[in-house]
Amino acid sequence: MRLITARLSAKRRSPFAGAVVVLLGLLLTGGLYAVISPASASTDTTDQATVAKGRQLFLVGCASCHGKNGEGVVTDRGTQYGPSLHGVGAAAVDFQVGTGRMPMARPGVQAQRKQVVYTPEEIKALAAYVASFGPGPSIPTSESYDPNAIPASDKNASVVKGGQLFLTNCTACHNFAASGGALPGGKYAPSLKGVTDKHIFEALLTGPQQMPVFSNQVLKPDEKRDIIAYIHSIRDNPNYGGSSMGALGPVSEGLFAWLLGIGACVGFAVWIASHSTRSKKGAQS
Repeated sequence: MRLITARLSAKRRSPFAGAVVVLLGLLLTGGLYAVISPASASTDTTDQATVAKGRQLFLVGCASCHGKNGEGVVTDRGTQYGPSLHGVGAAAVDFQVGTGRMPMARPGVQAQRKQVVYTPEEIKALAAYVASFGPGPSIPTSESYDPNAIPASDKNASVVKGGQLFLTNCTACHNFAASGGALPGGKYAPSLKGVTDKHIFEALLTGPQQMPVFSNQVLKPDEKRDIIAYIHSIRDNPNYGGSSMGALGPVSEGLFAWLLGIGACVGFAVWIASHSTRSKKGAQS
């Protein structure tokens, strides 16, 4: 017995023992992976097919501005004709293309929302191809942005918290009622009315154009969803005070006062003056 133990101990001290153990461990790990994950191969094949389709669409509709590999295009003056898309992620593509801002009809100060050109499947393919350029924010799931996923007992608290976050981070550009507003340089903050919950979440996540980026480290996904819940409450609340006049604050209110208020006073004054003139002429005759 002692002789057998001594021989085994000697073999364990062999320089090849460690390599044999590592080789056996790799074989065991590889065999288990092949057994428990057969579906991964088909998923990877599907992803590659989606990326390939996205590349074809990208070369036709996007490469003229962003380059064949998303590296961006620089003009002769040194300005950026189309920015680099490396690292922007699938969420940025889903927002820009899903709202019709891309592809742009012509270069301008700001891409405007318009009719969507691509189908949802094509947008998904484009997003997958751009995501292959480098890591970036992915397209969020519905649980991340849908206020209906908030428990009923927490909805009021969510709206209150979202209102505080909105007033702190968003009203400077988008107005207190999310109606949008003008910005320097011919740019503007668009109205959030009629914008889908997913696109609001993606805009917060990616910071399109002049909008700052509110990453998940700056605003947590739950806080973004709270902001969306607050925007829902603005849309759903009736205007108890009458017409909101676009909810643009002193701009629309001042215009209303000048056109109707002072305009009515001027018109009344002109009527009085013309009436008194006719009375004097009649008295002289």
